[in-house]
Amino acid sequence: MTSTESALPGPRTGVAVALGLAAAKLLLHLATNLWAGYGIFRDELYYLACADHPAWGYVDQPPLSIALLAVQKATLGAESLFTLRLVPAVAGAAAVLFTVLIAREMGGGRFAQLLAGLAALAAPIQLGYVTVYSMNSLDLALVAAALFLFTRLLRTGDAKLWIGVGLLIGLALLNKVGALWIGAGVAVGLVATRERRWLRTPWPWAAGLLAAAIFAPYLLWNAAHGWPHLEFMEQAMGSKYAGVTRTDFVAGQLLLQGPMALPIWLAGLAWLLVSRRARPFRPLAWVWLTAFAVLLAAGHSKAEYLATAYAAVFGAGGIAWEGWLAGPRSRRLRPVLAFALLAGLLLAPAALPILPVDSYVRWARAMGLQPGTAEGHELAELPQFYADMFGWPEKAEAVAAVWRTLPEEDRSRAAIFTTNYGRAGAIDHFGRELGLPRALSSHNNYWLWGPGDATGEIVVVLGLSREDLSPRFASVERAGTADCELCIPYERDVPIWIARGPLQPLADVWPEIRSYN
Repeated sequence: MTSTESALPGPRTGVAVALGLAAAKLLLHLATNLWAGYGIFRDELYYLACADHPAWGYVDQPPLSIALLAVQKATLGAESLFTLRLVPAVAGAAAVLFTVLIAREMGGGRFAQLLAGLAALAAPIQLGYVTVYSMNSLDLALVAAALFLFTRLLRTGDAKLWIGVGLLIGLALLNKVGALWIGAGVAVGLVATRERRWLRTPWPWAAGLLAAAIFAPYLLWNAAHGWPHLEFMEQAMGSKYAGVTRTDFVAGQLLLQGPMALPIWLAGLAWLLVSRRARPFRPLAWVWLTAFAVLLAAGHSKAEYLATAYAAVFGAGGIAWEGWLAGPRSRRLRPVLAFALLAGLLLAPAALPILPVDSYVRWARAMGLQPGTAEGHELAELPQFYADMFGWPEKAEAVAAVWRTLPEEDRSRAAIFTTNYGRAGAIDHFGRELGLPRALSSHNNYWLWGPGDATGEIVVVLGLSREDLSPRFASVERAGTADCELCIPYERDVPIWIARGPLQPLADVWPEIRSYN
């Protein structure tokens, strides 16, 4: 199949809209990074610790985002929030750029591109995803880039683009396993439409093999370590996400993409499915539908898991509305629709830390927003996303205060243990300047890294209770408390213990305390 056999008319405009909106997105997040009114996020502390342990995989994620963070730490450093969050800001801008280019590739004019880009720029989930360092920001950019190339392939029939699609989906998989649903959607889109003709050529098969080859190191790593990621997902769905229902998943699409964007992406999905003009691009509808169906059927899926599938339906929605508002009178409504999407940024404080805490609390009350979490934790004045940006330096300092009370001889053979990767990451990140050794933990990759040379003879423990520790140690002494004002309630008044005289060697206990969730 050659490019001339199925090529459609090319884009009607330049890329000024795409570049302008991407630049606006980038500047928005760079300004927020400079503002930095909130602290480092719990997961960022863990990812920084992972970056110090290069590997082909981790319990809770593939290696790409961690490898990129390791490179950043070695070159730019990661001590300031501005530097740490530079990559997410660029990734967020790239996601907006490719969303606009998808609309352009399908024949959308400037107004269609503007609507698509504004929908992506203002979506609360996309604001939140690129606020902190994680695999999620790269997920948005890589999947949007893959869908852009897939759109161009559908327009031009250029078989060589399959290699780019396979490469990008492979990289997306090496970044986050959820990209599987996007790859599955591409396959379903081919089978369900006239584009199944591609299946008679080697190109989509080669793309699939390329993606699988790129993803293979993570599969091999999992196999070598007893499939920890499968255990992680099973534990997460059965515990912290057990309260998330299918209704939550569906309703969350409205909230996370923003109420103002609902007419855009619903129109885009409908346009892709029924419009004759959209017939060449119909597989893109099946990408969204497949991901939606898989996540809905799985149960306990968080609404955010579908976030990357919206790039194509945002682009198509812009085209649908551009056509509907093409008449002389209806064109007057175009600015109204564009400003309505831009007004979606009124919800930005829910995902972007741009208001001081007191102002945020007043704003949330005025908007009728209650603090939320998908993990079922008790909350106070802040949602979990923001609460998890507070309290980490205080924890390291509280542990250091206890550590300094140990005689020099005891410190040389003591270890620090805590129960979750946020606390362990805080000790590792802030504890270096406080003279603390690396933390041990039973949580996710910290457990996999093991106890090292620690014997457990003396352990400073952050968290747990006397009842948890007494069966394992001859002596357990309460030595301090780690407190914080704005952090999530279960991170407040955390006890610090000095445990001595292990009743079993730490190496023997370690297999019993694994916590993958």
